[in-house]
Amino acid sequence: MSAVAERYAAALAEVALERKLADKVKGDLGTFVAVFLSSADLRNALESPVVSSDVKHKVIHEVASKMGLDAAVQNFLYLIVDHRRTEILHEIPAALQQQLNMRMGIAEAEVSSARELSGAERQQLTAMLERRTGKKIEASFRQDKTLLGGAVVRVGSTIYDGSVREQLNRLRERLETE
Repeated sequence: MSAVAERYAAALAEVALERKLADKVKGDLGTFVAVFLSSADLRNALESPVVSSDVKHKVIHEVASKMGLDAAVQNFLYLIVDHRRTEILHEIPAALQQQLNMRMGIAEAEVSSARELSGAERQQLTAMLERRTGKKIEASFRQDKTLLGGAVVRVGSTIYDGSVREQLNRLRERLETE
């Protein structure tokens, strides 16, 4: 992710949080970027140097009106187009998610477990991670058939390995030192 995309995302995150519309702004931007990337006509209209700024603004206004985009997203798109930064538009939704999470004290966790976890187990694991990290956790869960048992959790750059293989390795190391 480019530093430029992060700066633009940081500015949009500030506006979104100030207006208390983080989810709406994030969703609207993601929807627009998906349409932008899938429509060659829209990309050509907004990226072409021969199309005037006024026409580009009208195109954005029309698309934003039809999609029901928040005014902050529409103004942000004007800024992106005016500064000829449409080439980084595809990076900004992920950068915005990171900026919002950072400002709101949210951490993303990736949980790999030997078997599918029940709803109660997921809640229990998420609560434990929240206590351990001091942040609100948004966890994604997946089953990993290569694990013998237990789970491996990644929160940012920290890995919590509660797999049976790791527990056996620790036990072996302890026995070897005795």
